[in-house]
Amino acid sequence: MSETTQERRQFSRVLFDAWVELRQGEKSWQTTVIDLSLNGLLVSEPMDWRVDKTQPLVAAIRLDPNATIQMTVLWRHSKNGQIGFECEHIDIDSISNLRRLVELNLGDPVLLERELGALGSVELNLDDVDSLEKQMKRSGALDPD
Repeated sequence: MSETTQERRQFSRVLFDAWVELRQGEKSWQTTVIDLSLNGLLVSEPMDWRVDKTQPLVAAIRLDPNATIQMTVLWRHSKNGQIGFECEHIDIDSISNLRRLVELNLGDPVLLERELGALGSVELNLDDVDSLEKQMKRSGALDPD
């Protein structure tokens, strides 16, 4: 990766091997996640990939039977059989799941908070995320720190 690209990157990438379903209108594709961050994801190009690159897609990653990360994404680049997407919108449950995944992989709460603060263009309310995480911990749905 060039130094310029590294300097521009504001979000740490988490290598993550999982299936993702990409949907646009009536079309859908199954493929694998290469990595993801608080701002998007990189996937392997699916077979029969014919998409309108100007329109958003929905990316759904099932973490386990009770946890999913779902986000509306925009196509940003394709190269060497890989496709990069930027997160345009993410719901509260999904950002909680993604935040926990990134937190566990980064191991640095200060870096995580800095990255969360850089999410100004992504539609979410971090106070709601914190509140939801506290509720989940109290109910036993999420392991305490």
